[in-house]
Order: sequence, then structure tokens, then C-alpha cells
Amino acid sequence: QVQLVESGGGLVQTGGSLTLSCAASGPIFRINVMGWYRRTPGRLREPVASITSGDITYYPLSVEGRFTISRDGAKNTVYLQMNSLKPEDTGVYYCNVDLALDSRYPQKFTTWWGQGTQVTVSS
Repeated sequence: QVQLVESGGGLVQTGGSLTLSCAASGPIFRINVMGWYRRTPGRLREPVASITSGDITYYPLSVEGRFTISRDGAKNTVYLQMNSLKPEDTGVYYCNVDLALDSRYPQKFTTWWGQGTQVTVSS
């Protein structure tokens, strides 16, 4: 069974930094897109950042310039460096990975989610 293990959340003051990591393990043939979502108070889960296997990245305007996503293909791990954090960044951050399990179907991707890690930014 595929597992996504997240780490790096915590409490930080406004303007501070945190780095989240998410390691995927299990019977993985190939990973396509890796990314992060968050659920903030009063809002639905929203995308924060994503990175393709070709290292093409996406950020919404709310985090662009402050957050940086990267991945280590050898370790099946994705990172989210968060700088200049604001109280509105507070929420639960979820790792999201699209991957193929079977070499016979290399383009058949399924989506997996991490358990979530809490990020709290104090004002």
C-alpha cells in the first residue's frame, strides 16, 4: 500500500519560515505530479503548490514569491519551503501525489493524500 508521510509543520511567528516534507513509499512505479494543498479556517481545501516530473511548478497568487516547492525523485519526496509566513497561511497542509503503480499501465495515475500537518502562524 502506498503511504505518504508528512513532516515539518509547527508554530511560527509572522514573517517566519517552515519547511514541509512528504515522502511517498510503497509499490510505486512512477510519480507524476506532486503537490501541496491546505485547508484554512472557513475555507475549502485549496492548492498551494505543485511540481511535475519535469520540474514545472505552479503557485497560486496567494503564495507566489513566498513558497517554493521542490522534489527529490530518488527519494520520492516533495518539499515545500514557506517563507514570510502570514497568519492567513494557518491551516492543515496536505501532500498530494499522482502516481502509477503498475509498469504495464505507466499512464494510469491515481491520486494519494497525506494525513495532513498543522501549520500555525501567530500574529
